Amino acid sequence: MARIVLDGLSKVYPGGVKAVTDVSLDIADGEMIVLVGPSGCGKSTLLRMVAGLETITSGTLTIGERVVNTLEPAERDIAMVFQNYALYPHMTVRGNLAYGLKNRGVPADEIARRVAEAAEMLQIAPYLDRKPRALSGGQRQRVAMGRALVREPEAFLFDEPLSNLDAKLRVQMRVEIRQLQKRLGTTALYVTHDQLEALTLADRLVVLNGGVIEQVGTPMEVFDKPATVFVAGFIGSPAMNMLPRDWLQAHASLPADLPARADLVGIRPDDLLLSAPDAPHLAFAGSVALLEPAGAESHVYVTLPGRPDPLTVRVPGVPATLPEGGAITLFAPVAALHPFDAASGKRVS
Repeated sequence: MARIVLDGLSKVYPGGVKAVTDVSLDIADGEMIVLVGPSGCGKSTLLRMVAGLETITSGTLTIGERVVNTLEPAERDIAMVFQNYALYPHMTVRGNLAYGLKNRGVPADEIARRVAEAAEMLQIAPYLDRKPRALSGGQRQRVAMGRALVREPEAFLFDEPLSNLDAKLRVQMRVEIRQLQKRLGTTALYVTHDQLEALTLADRLVVLNGGVIEQVGTPMEVFDKPATVFVAGFIGSPAMNMLPRDWLQAHASLPADLPARADLVGIRPDDLLLSAPDAPHLAFAGSVALLEPAGAESHVYVTLPGRPDPLTVRVPGVPATLPEGGAITLFAPVAALHPFDAASGKRVS
């Protein structure tokens, strides 16, 4: 186990392309950190810098008590689980698990012990003599995790390990990864573009955008109090609604204590209500553009006067009283409003 410290890490490719800019992050021993953001935001590049698969243009990377900027991947005492499993097809599961240990000169009896323990922990003991082609996607991912596990590294790195699995299996493997990391207490850095994966796995989330950290916090801190317009729109599904202050002034009574610099107001779909709450609230009218049933809930898309994009409302069940084209009044508790400065994109208080 190890503390990992990123101090001002940057990555600039030839031609001046900036992939990661001045990222600083202190990962505690045994902590599970999830890097999340859209494609091209720099999260995988940052992970590969920690792994030693990408050179560091500037800044300092410390794993444990060592500065590792110039160390080879094998010298960093980390283990990485890849998106495409990266298994050797000509080897059995046992051979895949043992290969790295053999290369490091680990005694045969120690290799056998570690392989047996990992196989039992990951429920792949019955498949030790099979080759990867005879395994399902979930079993292959367990083998990839087992290969990292037998190393007994100071830290685990995960690069979108579940993206090739179907939805049901992703949920199952997500639970298994979190349980395994908690049981072992090993420091972990996990990359994903899937916000649900990020919210359920992380001790802390790191939201990246354009190679820059937008926010660091626990999943609920990031969800409940997004620091920027980008985070507000990226974390949460459906995405947070954004309404200009001047529109709200024209169509609803704004609370007197709304910060003067808040010229953009966010409202989560869950916080828009169909009946007036007892707490202080805004009220404004629109018309139902579309009712979209989604199982135990429905998404209602509401057209507002003078607004090009519909507002999204999440309601339980399938309401029979919201015909498409019909008038609707929405209520938003004042306590649920998220004030932003449109120019900077930052939250204001």
